[in-house]
Amino acid sequence: MSADHGSWTSWAGRQLDEIRAAGQWRATRRFDALGPAGQLFDGSEQREVVSFASNDYLGLSAHPAVIAAAHEALDRWGTGSTASRLIVGTRGCHHELEDEIAEWKGCPRAVVYPTGYAANLGVLSVVGGPHVTVLSDELNHASLIDGCRLSRSNVKVYAHADVGQVASLLEAATGPTVVVTDSVFSMDGDVAPVDELGALCADHGALLILDEAHSVLGPHIDDGIDGLELVRIGTLSKTLGALGGWVAGTQPMVDLLINRSRPYIFTTAPSPADIAAGLAALRILRSEEGEQLINRLRSSIDRLAPQHPSPIIPIVLGEEDRAMHASAALLAEGILVPAIRPPTVPAGSSRLRIALSAIHTDEMLARLIGGLDALGLR
Repeated sequence: MSADHGSWTSWAGRQLDEIRAAGQWRATRRFDALGPAGQLFDGSEQREVVSFASNDYLGLSAHPAVIAAAHEALDRWGTGSTASRLIVGTRGCHHELEDEIAEWKGCPRAVVYPTGYAANLGVLSVVGGPHVTVLSDELNHASLIDGCRLSRSNVKVYAHADVGQVASLLEAATGPTVVVTDSVFSMDGDVAPVDELGALCADHGALLILDEAHSVLGPHIDDGIDGLELVRIGTLSKTLGALGGWVAGTQPMVDLLINRSRPYIFTTAPSPADIAAGLAALRILRSEEGEQLINRLRSSIDRLAPQHPSPIIPIVLGEEDRAMHASAALLAEGILVPAIRPPTVPAGSSRLRIALSAIHTDEMLARLIGGLDALGLR
C-alpha cells in the first residue's frame, strides 16, 4: 500500500469520519418481536414499540400455519440446502413452490433465488449485454440499478414513470431492448404505469421486466397484451413473510436463467424452511383468508391516506434533521417509523416511511395517527 494511503484500517476510519461528518451515520438496533409490537434496544435504552417499518404487509411472517410449515421442513430436511441446486439436487418443496408461483403469476415456469436482490441481478445479467439497450426508471430499487450495471448494457435512465420518454427511447433504440421497472416504488409507494409500458414493449418488441416485490395490492398488468414478452420478479420476504426471491416467465427464459444466471448457479439454494414458509404463505394469500387480509390492509391504508395505492406511505420532510427529529419524537411515544435519508433518497427529500400491515390493530393505527397529528404531519 502507498505511503499516502496508509493502512486499509486507517482508510476505513477516514471513510467513517466522512459519513459521521455528513450526518449519515447508521447502525442497527435490536428489535425483539413477533409481529409489529415488541421491544426495541437502542444502546442502553429499551422500550416497547409498535413498528411501522416492516414490509410484512399481510403479517404472514407471524402466521401459525407459516411457522408450522417452516418447523416441519426443519424436521424433515434440516437447516440448510447445503449447496447449489445444480450440485446437490433440489428438495421437493422448491419445485412445489415454483409450480405454485408460476400458476399464481400466469406464467409457464418460475424459479426461486436466495433473495429478491439476487433474482434481479440474475435476470439482468443474463438478458443484458453490450449490444442491449436497457431503459430503467430513475426511482428503481438499488438491486435493479446494480443489475443494470452488472449487465454491461447500454443503460438509459428515464424520468420516473414517464411513458412518453419511454416511447421516445424505444423509437430511437436499435437492437434488443429491455424496459425494467418496479411495479410499486419502495420509497414513494406509488405505482408504475404497467399496462402502458406493456403496450409500448409489445409494439416495439422489447422485453418488459417487472419487479413486483411490493405489489401486494397491485398494480396487476393486463394479461391480454398481445405480443408482450414479460419477466416477473418478486420476493418471498415481504407479502409472503419468508425469505427468498423468484422469477416467473416463459419456459425458455427460466431454463436460460438456470443455465446462465450466476446468482442462481454459484450460491446455495434457499433453505427448505424458508421455501416451505413461502409456500404456506402463498397458499394463504390465494385463499379466502388472504382476501380478507388484503381487504383489511386496504382499509388500514385508507384510514391514513385514502386511495393511496400501496401500504408504503411517505411523509416527505425535506432536510435530514427534520426527518430524524420527527422519527425520534414518534419513537418517544413508542411508535417506530424510520427516517429515510440520503443516499437512500435524493438530497432534500428525506422522509418518514410508514409501512402498514394487515395485522396492525385499530389501536395501533390510532396511536400512529395521533402521533402524526401531534407533530402536525397529517
